[in-house]
Amino acid sequence: MSSISSKLPSIARVVLGLAFFVFGLNGFLHFLPQPAMSGPPADFGAALFATGYMFPLIKGTEVAASLLLLSNRYVPLALAVLAPVVVNIVAFHAFLAPAGLAIPIVVLGLELYLARSYKDAFAPMLQARTEPHTNPPTSGHTRVPAHAS
Repeated sequence: MSSISSKLPSIARVVLGLAFFVFGLNGFLHFLPQPAMSGPPADFGAALFATGYMFPLIKGTEVAASLLLLSNRYVPLALAVLAPVVVNIVAFHAFLAPAGLAIPIVVLGLELYLARSYKDAFAPMLQARTEPHTNPPTSGHTRVPAHAS
């Protein structure tokens, strides 16, 4: 593997992490100007805002997952948590505000590239059938259920 291609997953991870960190924090601190919206995009945003919890939940999720990406810890978990957020961002722009679709497409590309880069971590989750893991007792003693006295 060439030196640049070996660094691409790290570069993509940091870029995606920074994007969600900045835009997630902006949801709380409002340091980036927001373009004026009208019509269905504004109605959608107003409905989410009116719930009182949805925007803080989404933006808090973005910040938490971005910190995992930036710290290179639990990256597959961060990608799994961000996946529905990315889908909704792309859908919002595809159906309600198509003029702003370019950045969401880049974010989707980064998400998909990283998911492929971490495919071994996702493989167990993508099995059609699996059995739950059962741990044998750790000591030599057998536990007796409370109702078996």
